[in-house]
Amino acid sequence: MAFRLKLVPDHTTFDFFKHAWLTFGASAVAVVISLILPVVMGLNFGIDFRGGTTIRTESTQALDVGAYRKAMAPLGLGDVAITEVFDPNFRADQHVAMIRIQAQGDTEAITPETIGTIETALKAVDPAVTFVSTESVGPKVSGELIWTAIWSVLAATAAIVVYVWVRFEWQYSIGALAALVHDVALTVGLFALFQLKFDLTIIAALLTILGYSINDTVVVFDRLRENLVKYKTMPLKDVMNISVNETLSRTVMTSGTTLIALISLLVLGGDVIRNFVFAMTWGVVVGTYSSVFVAKNIVLFIGLDRNKKPGDPSDKFFTEGVANADH
Repeated sequence: MAFRLKLVPDHTTFDFFKHAWLTFGASAVAVVISLILPVVMGLNFGIDFRGGTTIRTESTQALDVGAYRKAMAPLGLGDVAITEVFDPNFRADQHVAMIRIQAQGDTEAITPETIGTIETALKAVDPAVTFVSTESVGPKVSGELIWTAIWSVLAATAAIVVYVWVRFEWQYSIGALAALVHDVALTVGLFALFQLKFDLTIIAALLTILGYSINDTVVVFDRLRENLVKYKTMPLKDVMNISVNETLSRTVMTSGTTLIALISLLVLGGDVIRNFVFAMTWGVVVGTYSSVFVAKNIVLFIGLDRNKKPGDPSDKFFTEGVANADH
C-alpha cells in the first residue's frame, strides 16, 4: 500500500469565524500601520530608485565578489551592489562584474577621484581588473522608475480584480482586492519598519506575491461556489467554513512546500537575493493568511445573491467547468 503524507486530516471542522473579530481586526490594524510606516519612516530605496553609478569591470582572473565587496567597504560609498555577469560568448578568461554605487549627495555621477579610489581598492585584491565602462543614473530617471513600479503593481492588481469579477461575481472581486491590498501593504510596511533595501527586485517579489495570493484565494472561492450549489439552505458562514476546511489540505501543502524552497534560499542563497527571498517568504505567509481569514470575511460582510434562477449563464459555466478544476 502506497504511503500518503497527510499534513491535514481528510475531514477537518475548524471554525475559521470563531475569532473573526480578532483575526480580521488584527489584519485591518496591521494594514493601517503598514500604510503609515512608509510615510513616517520612509523606504530604504536601493540604487534603482535613488540613482547612482554603474561600473563594468573585466578581469582575466576568476572573480571573488566577496573580496570586491570587502575591499570597497572602507570607502564609505553607501549602498554598493556587486554582481558577476555570465555570458556564453565570453572568453574562458573573461570575467565581468557590474558594480552599482548609490548617488553621492546631489551629484548625478561620482567624481573621477572617487573612481580612481575604487580602482585602487579593487586592484589590491585583483591586479588584473580593468574598468570597461561607467554609467550614471540621475534622480529624475530614478523618480520615473518609482512611478513605473507603482503603476505596475496597481495595473496587476486591477487586472486580477477584473478577472475575479468575470470569473465569479463582484462580491468576490472585492474580497480578492482586500486580500491583495492586505498582502502588498504588509510587505511594504515590513520593509519600511526594518529599513530593508527596497529596489526593483522587491517590485518583482510584490508582483509574484499578488499572483500567489490570488491563486490560493481563487481555489477557496471556487470551492465556495460549488458548495453554494450543494448546500442551498445552509447559512453562508457555514458554507464558507466547509469550503475552507475542504481546501485546507491543498493550502497547507502548497504553502508548506513553497516555504521549504524559499527558506532554503533565504539561508543559503547569499546577500544578493536575500531581500527578494525574504519578501517572497513573508508574502507566502501573509498571502495564505489573507486567503483564509480576509477575502472570505469581506464576501460574508457584503453578502451573496443565492437566489439565481436555474440556467443562469454563470451557473452553466460553473457546472461545466468546476468538475475539472484543481482544488
